[in-house]
Amino acid sequence: MTSPVSPPPPAGGGGKGRSSAVRIALIGALVVGVGVGAFVIGRKSGGGGSSGPAFSSGEPKGPPSAGATVEGMPDVPSEPTKMEVPGAGATAAIWVDVHSPAKVRDALARNAWLKAQWDKPLGQGFVSGWAAFLGSTGTDLKASFKGAVLDVVAGQLLDTPFRTVWFSGDARVGTPALLVPKANKTSQAAWDALDAVAKRGEMVAESCPSGMAEKAPDGGFHLSRWLVAEQTVWAARTEDRLVLSRHPVVVLQALCTPLPELDAEDDVDVEVGFDPNAYGREAQLFTHVLGLGEDTRLQLRVDGDRLVAKGIAGKLRPDGTAYDGKPLSDDLLKLVPEDTPVLFAFQLTLPESLEPAQLNAFWKKEGQPRTRTRQVALVWTPRGSTSLEPELALLWGDEKDAEGLTALFSGGARTMTRATLCKHVVLATSPQEVERLQKACEGRAPNMLNAAGPVVAGLRAPSTVVLGVNTGRLLSGLAMDGYASEARVDRSSPLPKAAPPEIEAARRDLEALPYLGFRGNVQGYVMLSEGFGT
Repeated sequence: MTSPVSPPPPAGGGGKGRSSAVRIALIGALVVGVGVGAFVIGRKSGGGGSSGPAFSSGEPKGPPSAGATVEGMPDVPSEPTKMEVPGAGATAAIWVDVHSPAKVRDALARNAWLKAQWDKPLGQGFVSGWAAFLGSTGTDLKASFKGAVLDVVAGQLLDTPFRTVWFSGDARVGTPALLVPKANKTSQAAWDALDAVAKRGEMVAESCPSGMAEKAPDGGFHLSRWLVAEQTVWAARTEDRLVLSRHPVVVLQALCTPLPELDAEDDVDVEVGFDPNAYGREAQLFTHVLGLGEDTRLQLRVDGDRLVAKGIAGKLRPDGTAYDGKPLSDDLLKLVPEDTPVLFAFQLTLPESLEPAQLNAFWKKEGQPRTRTRQVALVWTPRGSTSLEPELALLWGDEKDAEGLTALFSGGARTMTRATLCKHVVLATSPQEVERLQKACEGRAPNMLNAAGPVVAGLRAPSTVVLGVNTGRLLSGLAMDGYASEARVDRSSPLPKAAPPEIEAARRDLEALPYLGFRGNVQGYVMLSEGFGT
């Protein structure tokens, strides 16, 4: 099984061979795009939104057909529209870098799991809205190219390293931007070919949003509205950068936002980076306590026809403290339910006492208090709808800190449920979450010691930080949340006890996806990347 990876929605068009293989690869790309976006951003900011795909029992069987033509398409307006530039810029919250597009595309196209999804509700649900857009051919559009739009996008436009970015901010956070930071001649030619036949409108942004370091070129940024088969994409290019997105403001943010260089080691094919500043004070404090620098990232590599975890890489802050890597204890692994979607564990060196004054002095590096290292873990079940309460638990591996922890986590807007289980202090968002952990601890439900052998071995290896993502459980849960949030539920039409067959089938297929384990081990001021999984 695999863990697919990356950005734009996949496509349709009949036929087999290379184009079909590319479609399969882009289904995989979308699955991982959904997983990554849901993992950090969680869900749409509006009520009733979802991060999971919706599947329709009315979808046709087999690859969707295309056939969009230029007949009947509106003419291009003679004058561009002036764009209202936002008053403030958005922060790039998370980005997925594909360093080896051809290698990744080939692996996903050959993957047996993805091939099997093509005719199933999961694959059909993902591609249905974009089948006509990406399946339209150059002949249909009277373009200079002969293949499908999909082939031009995946095989030419994205044939050089590219990045998918999600921004923080308003309701547009769920709309990513596809960015080619250093477009080569092939990418630029593909952009020109699509712009020549699909452009049905233009906007001009005279400047970047205020407060952003980047400057607009003379004459401003020109954004093209591409329209094919009633689907709209906004596109723009500068001297060496190409950007695509469903929303013009997101395109402008991607043009104006400075981002880290798209560069990686030879054996790294995909990376996921994030900016803690986009997630508020809690995330900033968390990364500060761990000593993590701004370039911390998850790394993946191609292994045959799969993408596998390579580890967590990055540098510590100059004023950060290095924590020695240690294996996760069996007490901790026994406490974590085996079906936990996300597990994040780390070694944390703090003063002997958690009294606030001592902690403040320690973080300000005032004096040299006695310290000891604690093993701490977060157990998280992301939800696919804002109407659902978060499911999160903090597992603190030192019972002597119980009183200090209670003081630290009191007085907030949310009341935490506290318990002592498996020699750990537990603070959870609900009694139900504590009960779930208690069942695992007491052996009444499977725990991480019952997980697959490679997962248990990976968690028992020394680590400074470790992130375990059960992609099958994660995406299956988000899919069900998404279905429930979009279902019309009222007194006359309550939510059925059982989901429709196509939803259950999609969940079963998603649950076959692997466990991805990312470890980071500090040596000096560098985080060495190590990976594991199924």
